[in-house]
Parts: sequence; C-alpha cells; structure tokens
Amino acid sequence: MLKGNLSEVTEFILAGLTNKPELQLPLFLLFLAIYVVTVVGNLGMIILILLSSHLHTPMYYFLSSLSFIDLCQSTVIIPKMLVNFVTVKNIISYPECMTQLYFFVTFAIAECHMLAVMSYDRYVAICNPLLYNAVMSFQVCSSMILGVYSIALIGATTHTICMLRVHFCKANVINHYFCDLFPLLELPCSDTFINEVVVLCFSVFNIFIPTLTILSSYIFIIASILRIKSTEGRSKAFSTCSSHISAVAIFFGSLAFMYLQPSSISSMDQGKVSSVFYSIVVPMLNPLIYSLRNKDVKVALNKFFERKFL
Repeated sequence: MLKGNLSEVTEFILAGLTNKPELQLPLFLLFLAIYVVTVVGNLGMIILILLSSHLHTPMYYFLSSLSFIDLCQSTVIIPKMLVNFVTVKNIISYPECMTQLYFFVTFAIAECHMLAVMSYDRYVAICNPLLYNAVMSFQVCSSMILGVYSIALIGATTHTICMLRVHFCKANVINHYFCDLFPLLELPCSDTFINEVVVLCFSVFNIFIPTLTILSSYIFIIASILRIKSTEGRSKAFSTCSSHISAVAIFFGSLAFMYLQPSSISSMDQGKVSSVFYSIVVPMLNPLIYSLRNKDVKVALNKFFERKFL
C-alpha cells in the first residue's frame, strides 16, 4: 500500500499537546496513569466476561468488543504520545504515521458503530424483553460485530489510500499528538479537496447514522419506561441505560466537534482538546462507567476474587 507514496517527506515531527517545558513531566505522568487505568480496566473487563459464564449474554459480548476497541485505540495513540513528553522532537516515519492513521480511524469508526449496536441491544431488552433471546441470538450478535469491524476497515482503508495519494513537500510538523486526518491535511502541497470531501462524507455517515440509531432507540426506550407503573421498575430500567448515555454523550460530542466543523473555522488547538476526550478519556472511562454501576459485573468480580483468594 505504501508503494504509491509520491511524497518527498520521509518522516514527520509530532508537535504534541504543548510546547511548555514545565508541563511535560506532569502531562507525562498524567497520561501514563490514564494508559495504565485504561489497559487494566479494559483488559480486566474482557477477561472477566470470558471467565464468568453468567455474563455470556449479548449485552456483555458487545461490551467486551467495546473494551477491545478501547484498549486498541489507546495503544495506537498513547505510547507514541508519551514519547513526545520526554524527547526534544517526537519523530515518526512516514510509514509509521500512515499505519497509526489507519488503525486510529479503524477503531474510532468501530467505536461509533459499536455504541449504536449497544443502544439497539438495550432497545430490544427493554421494549421487547420476551423476544430478546430470539432477536439477539448468537448468530445475530456475531453478524453485528462483524458488520461493525467491516465498516471500520472499509472507512480506514479509504481514508488511508486517499492520504497516500497526497503529496507532502517540505512541511513535516504535525500540529497534533498523533497522525490524525485534519492535522495531516494541513501539510500537503498538492490539492486536498477530494480528501476533505471523503472525510466529510465518511464523518457524516459514521457519526450521523450511529447517532440516529441511538436517538431512535432511546426514544422508544423512554416511551416504554414511562409506561412502567412501578417507580422501582422505572428506576431499574433507567439505570441500565444511564452508563451508555454518558459514554455516548462524551464520545459523540467530542467527535462531532472535531470532524463536523468546516476546516476554515476549526482550530487545531481546540481539536487537540476535543480529541483527548474521544481518543484517550473515553476509553479509560468506559470500563468504569459500564462496570462500577453494573450489578452483574460487581457480582462476577466478587465471585472471581473469592475463587482466587479463598
């Protein structure tokens, strides 16, 4: 795939989050801690779901897939980001940059659609509980997960091929902490109109379609919950959705802020802050907000530690 590269630039310099020396060490420690929490949380969630037989349900299959996506997303970005805090110049080669771009886009798109799939799962569970096992069968769940990764790989491949056709001449400083689409599109000396159209079209599809799916699901969910007569029943139904709503709001809000603005009015410094939320903070928060408030996961954790230490 890299044979088609016509660029004169063989390596890029990642500018990072800040150029203030006094902030380098605190930020290094902060993001190192975030990465450790992210890896432990998501890997722990995957292992717990695999080992706990009563968590072998569609909801937790999707949650384990989301944890895998978050784990990979963080690993693609944070280790290279940490290098920037301890070196004068954080250099990344052209092939490494394109590879990072490819995997970042893959997991970002996958997260969008996985959150949409999880909202549909909650819709079926609350609005059609008697048909849940039939509608959300293992075959259906597997097909949904396969569809999510297929969409992600198609999108990432398209974006990367378009980027490989761009001609980079002399400018090689990426005003970001990883190889993202918009920061890269600021550097070429060739026309990037096609790239910008592709980014806009795919961004609209990968943000609008999942958002529409999530909104539609929750409209029906809320309508169904309001028909529940008991206060306890309503509270229990709302609690099963609150974590998902929180994750969706943070992820799609920051993603839309970054990718649905015209390049003429978007600020890269604002984009850095926004991308920190959806690429670093959300992967750390997801296992926390989906597990600490989940009774089934708490029970599974208690049983796991009882078997391990007793």
